[in-house]
Amino acid sequence: WRVPNVLHIDLCHFSNSPANMALGGVAAQSSLFYPWTLPSTVIDGNTDSSYFDGSCSSTQGQENQWWRVDLLAPYDILSVEVTRRTDCCISDLNGAEVRIGNSLENNGNNNPRCGVITVTSAVTMNFNCSQMTGRYVNIFLPRVGYVQLCEVKVSNLLFV
Repeated sequence: WRVPNVLHIDLCHFSNSPANMALGGVAAQSSLFYPWTLPSTVIDGNTDSSYFDGSCSSTQGQENQWWRVDLLAPYDILSVEVTRRTDCCISDLNGAEVRIGNSLENNGNNNPRCGVITVTSAVTMNFNCSQMTGRYVNIFLPRVGYVQLCEVKVSNLLFV
């Protein structure tokens, strides 16, 4: 029995589309405003920014409130995209810090800072994190206030 000469090549390709690492993560936050304002709604892939549609989360209005996603492993992070609610409270996120790192010291709020949220008319804000590495991504408000988020996307590049 003779096998014909066959050239078989398997190729992997590089995808330059960012992968949303937050979708497979585990979310937590410092407090709940209402029972339906769960931290996991912020990483469900739904960018609906209306609070009462059930796709947003909110902490209570206290000092040093935070929201966090555990990516379950450290990743090189290219960017973090934050979508705020649009039906109210536009300035609540002003001054909130996007922090990335591997430590849970102070609930992850001591990790290095990628950027500071300055809310304008933009519903979605994008932060270039210069390929910071981390397992935890926090949105930390270092003042009295509410952390109200509708979606957080954490992007990196993957080989597919």
